[in-house]
Amino acid sequence: MSPEALSRQLTLPAATTLVVGQVIAVGIFLTPGTIIRTLASPLWVLGIWTLVGGMAICGALCYGALAARYPEAGGGYVYLREAYGPRVAFLYGWKCFLIMDPGITAALATGFAAYAGSLLPLNSVALRAVAILAIVALAIVHILGLRVGTRIVTALTALKLALILGLIGIALVSSSGAWQNFVPFVSRRSTAPPLGPAIATALMSAFFAFGGWWEVTKMSGEVRDPGRTMPRALVRGLAAVTLIYMLITLAFMYVVPIEQVSAGEAFVSQVGTALLGPSGAIAVTLVVLACILGSLAVVMMLAARAYFAMARDGVFPAAAAAVHPRFGTPTRAIAAQALVACVLVALGTFESIVAYFIFITVVFIALTVAAVFVVRRRDTSLTVPGHPWTALIFLAIVGVLLVLMLLNNPLQALLGVAIVSLGAPVYRIIQRPAAAPAGTHQEVQP
Repeated sequence: MSPEALSRQLTLPAATTLVVGQVIAVGIFLTPGTIIRTLASPLWVLGIWTLVGGMAICGALCYGALAARYPEAGGGYVYLREAYGPRVAFLYGWKCFLIMDPGITAALATGFAAYAGSLLPLNSVALRAVAILAIVALAIVHILGLRVGTRIVTALTALKLALILGLIGIALVSSSGAWQNFVPFVSRRSTAPPLGPAIATALMSAFFAFGGWWEVTKMSGEVRDPGRTMPRALVRGLAAVTLIYMLITLAFMYVVPIEQVSAGEAFVSQVGTALLGPSGAIAVTLVVLACILGSLAVVMMLAARAYFAMARDGVFPAAAAAVHPRFGTPTRAIAAQALVACVLVALGTFESIVAYFIFITVVFIALTVAAVFVVRRRDTSLTVPGHPWTALIFLAIVGVLLVLMLLNNPLQALLGVAIVSLGAPVYRIIQRPAAAPAGTHQEVQP
């Protein structure tokens, strides 16, 4: 292994595929039920998807501009480092490596195993083995090279989109559906909860359904012409996701009347049964499995790039900066993330732990978008489409979300912030004085 440069192989279609593959996971089946049931109006449902989709695109324009200005591996870690200094960036990376990245990896792998367990007779030990096997298999794929990993991700994303679009088509021609389910189109149903709490619940659900698009910028060091590719990939990918979410929600409302909509996993079975009868739940479960596996593949590809960047800054073990001489991938960084995720799966206590760090994660996302103001003060060459309104719109809606999250569970939110803050003394201890100055890395390899 040697600390060489990562090669730029990702094209615009590949980067766009990563955005779609990262965002569309099991939430596409679980979230619409909650949004439909709480808003109880087709117009309000479409409105919330439009609002959150537009918000995500505003944030993506900011991330894309930062990716164009700092076209290196690491994504949010790099942008926070350049805007606020290495300490804040380290706290973000510290949180990602210890909790969020392996926790989300473990959650997706466990979710994949759980849905597989609904089709096969698997006990608890076998379910954990399936989850660990999925993590190990995908880690090996990503270690073997960016081209191999990209092909797998592209294939899984194409499969999930084909299955989702097929499901939408089946729903819209189903004899069990009725356009009457959209009437009244504007007025909310009499069984609907109060509008204020309903909007709050739907807003948080929709935001998390779009979660993860910002992670794709971690691949900026491996994208061809990142100044043009990353902004376009983010916007195109999110526009496609918004459209798909709207279509599948409309399809679900077409086959299941709003008054009968369930929430969570029950909604998956409800839609499947409405479409295809008793065997429909199995068919929809197979679609869910494809969605989860595709997202797991993307998450495992993206996460390691932040540790790679941290290692080059001297705030992470130096071995993580090594690039395999044959495969051209940050092998040890990928292996480290997979190992921690496998340990969390084996322990089986990660879901409650991860929940404590969602609030601080959203704070870091807001700080990253706000970084465009900080960077532009000293570098007017940073161009953000629609500036300053794109950033302000995103930050305004995120501010509302943070208030809602804080009010919903203040202890959980504040404890997560406190634990991440403990990384500050760790930063002082492990920082290597000989590390290269921030922003000096040259990762371009023809």
